[in-house]
Amino acid sequence: MPALLVLREPAEVSVDDQGCVELPLGLLVEASLLPGVGLVAFSDGDERIVLRRAEEAVRDLVEKGML
Repeated sequence: MPALLVLREPAEVSVDDQGCVELPLGLLVEASLLPGVGLVAFSDGDERIVLRRAEEAVRDLVEKGML
């Protein structure tokens, strides 16, 4: 059986004057991010910002030495 193709609609966001970005609720739901979850944000050095659950990022850092 072929894999299910999920088409994700991109969401355009912007950085406000205070450096804040609001992410659309649909995007958060799709990523299973509930209110209050801790995140780690970092640049991957390729003009991208990565958001990871803090718990998973710390575990990978301890176990693998990398985020």
